[in-house]
Amino acid sequence: MDSRGIKRITIFSGHYGSGKTNVAVNYALWLRKNELEVSIADLDIVNPYFRTKDSMQILSEKGIKLISSEYANSNVDVPALPAETYGMLHNKKQHCVIDVGGDDRGALALGRYSDGIIEDGDYELLFVINKYRPLTRNADMTLEIMAEIEKACHMKFTAIVNDSNLGDETTAEDVLGSVSYAQEVSEKASLPIKMTTVKSDLYDALKDKIENLMPIELYVRQSFAERND
Repeated sequence: MDSRGIKRITIFSGHYGSGKTNVAVNYALWLRKNELEVSIADLDIVNPYFRTKDSMQILSEKGIKLISSEYANSNVDVPALPAETYGMLHNKKQHCVIDVGGDDRGALALGRYSDGIIEDGDYELLFVINKYRPLTRNADMTLEIMAEIEKACHMKFTAIVNDSNLGDETTAEDVLGSVSYAQEVSEKASLPIKMTTVKSDLYDALKDKIENLMPIELYVRQSFAERND
């Protein structure tokens, strides 16, 4: 993926189970690899069991600051957002990655910061899509979710991330099978596809077949079967 045109604030949102948390973690690590100062904020108030804080060790090892609710990875799930998030967003020396909770309920948390982010102007809001989730299996269903999120967070998406996957079971054929779906979502939403994510072990097989391919590791681990529960 090209490092040119990087925005200071990058927000990942999408339907619950799209894989956006893992994409956000990998993107933060990619920014750090490009020698940028990076913080990542976990605004997921929907799911306390599968979130950015699961990757605290790898983020810390790479020098990435994690901002998350004190209730992350507990059995308490309340909309308690850390005050540090405001400081992160206003620190012009830092690149900020924000992981927003799944669907419209999670996007409400982002709405608390939307005015300042929009006023700053140096941001992108990325819609993470996954063809293999029950409620986003076709373009029209996916666009309904997109509209709900935009309404909740008071912001418009700027690009799409195709993260269509079946967890550890994902094959190259699964990724290729999602390309036309992502293109249809892109055309109907009038938004570009910023990247297509793929497990690192599939990257070589797909790098000449899909544009803007981003290899990722599964730092946040959970089987596809578990995510469907």
